[in-house]
Amino acid sequence: MPFVQISLVRGKSVVHIAALSESVHQALMEEFNVPALDKFQVVHEVEPHQLVFPSSYLEIPHTEDIVYIHITCKEGRTVEMKRRLYRKIASLIASRTGLAEDDVVIVLAENAAENWSFGRGKAQLIE
Repeated sequence: MPFVQISLVRGKSVVHIAALSESVHQALMEEFNVPALDKFQVVHEVEPHQLVFPSSYLEIPHTEDIVYIHITCKEGRTVEMKRRLYRKIASLIASRTGLAEDDVVIVLAENAAENWSFGRGKAQLIE
């Protein structure tokens, strides 16, 4: 049930974007036990001036290749599961795209089961 939003600078290839998408989904399947068909994602390509970031934060350098990954998911995962997820996403993206792990910024937001509807106007996770 995660909903993933990936934001990056416009102009990357379809193959590059697919590698980002698949890397995030694979990590979610492996670390959060998300089913293979539970893949809901939106990719936002923006102009360079629309992606705002510091050149370095917490002693982590960032470049114009920075990618923001925002994951909204149902609450209930442990801190260790989240740490493993972040590591796995960054590692898979780096190996598949050549992006530096430093340029993979992840935000995870949790909510309760009643906050999801997968269609038909129903809250399937609580009905």
